[in-house]
Amino acid sequence: MSESKKEMIQKMLEMQRKFIDYEHEHGITGWDYWAAGEDHPLHGFRDQYRDLAMAVVEAAHKEVGSHP
Repeated sequence: MSESKKEMIQKMLEMQRKFIDYEHEHGITGWDYWAAGEDHPLHGFRDQYRDLAMAVVEAAHKEVGSHP
């Protein structure tokens, strides 16, 4: 991945801010979080956030040499 760990973390923080803003304005149901349709603003949020988090973990392991 070409993004640095810092850039990925910044992107995750921005995603969190947008999620919280949406929640405060509209509320969020389990359906919104787990199964939002393609037309929903949270569509793919959970998967994208998870992928970024895992990429940060991988980058951290690489930095300290704890991952083969």
